Amino acid sequence: MSKVVAFGEIMLRLSTERHLRFSQAKEFGASYGGGEFNVCVSLVNYGVSAEFVTRLPDNEIGTSALKEMRKMNVESKNIVYGGERLGIYFLETGAGTRGSNVVYDRAHSSMATIQKGTIDWEKVLQGATWFHWSGITPAISESAAQACLEAIKVAHKMGITISCDLNYRSKLWQYGKTPSQVMPEMLQYSNVILGDIDTAYFMLGIPKVNPNYQDEKSLPVLYTKLFDLIPNLKTVATTLRYSVSASHQRIGGILFDGKAIYQAAVKEVTPVVDRVGSGDAFMGGLIYGLQQYQNNNQRALDFAVAACCLKHTIAGDYNLVTLKEVENMIDGDGSALVSR
Repeated sequence: MSKVVAFGEIMLRLSTERHLRFSQAKEFGASYGGGEFNVCVSLVNYGVSAEFVTRLPDNEIGTSALKEMRKMNVESKNIVYGGERLGIYFLETGAGTRGSNVVYDRAHSSMATIQKGTIDWEKVLQGATWFHWSGITPAISESAAQACLEAIKVAHKMGITISCDLNYRSKLWQYGKTPSQVMPEMLQYSNVILGDIDTAYFMLGIPKVNPNYQDEKSLPVLYTKLFDLIPNLKTVATTLRYSVSASHQRIGGILFDGKAIYQAAVKEVTPVVDRVGSGDAFMGGLIYGLQQYQNNNQRALDFAVAACCLKHTIAGDYNLVTLKEVENMIDGDGSALVSR
């Protein structure tokens, strides 16, 4: 039986209600979320054992975050405590032609101040078959990047499959290092990467190419360059997002396994309820699909795209859908009729 372990930061999410702007808000809806934790929630919903590893403050807000993990049935036995505060992000949800906006308040959080050696990774990863991380953790602080690299190296040594969602967040890289100074060493151990070609090139310190994702002939060459630079890479996937407006998205996907390109049909998603966490929903679907549908990359990609589409219809960070709902969407039942 597979077991996925993910490492990252869970945050308190404070969002404006009814598409209000920050300046209009008299109250904020409180919930929790974070890229790697959102992936764990998806996997648990599909019946996969998932554990989230993070550092929490030893106070009531940290305890509330731990209760949230337990509520979502995500394993949390290796949580460590320390630091002063839980990271926060504020969300202003867009509508129509006005996009959403995120303001981070994560400086000096428990995860931002974590140190290498805080977690006994050989113990934590016993019995794990998959380790997931994202480009968000090395973006929040240099010490968080070192702690994440430590985990990656141990997972690699133990022969565990490693996945990374590149997740470039320009607002987070503020501690004096650029992604191209930090990410190449971390990515060299990864087996599965989710991200667009230009983001991957940027993080690896090579010139962007502005790829045409409709041109299937040019894509293998561009993706193969990633395989040349990342020796352990086996699969790379890209979420295709065509933003008609904040309320209308067109979602597709591409997967390359070093030999062949796979494309998923683009699906219309309108109206959008909440776009935040949709990339994490894609990642959770991809991890599930690659494990469940071995040797069927097309099905794995279709699963990830369907999961991503469904997330747009759900408020909050988590993709609260069942395995059957995703499979029904892949197999053509996107009618949204009442289930009786």
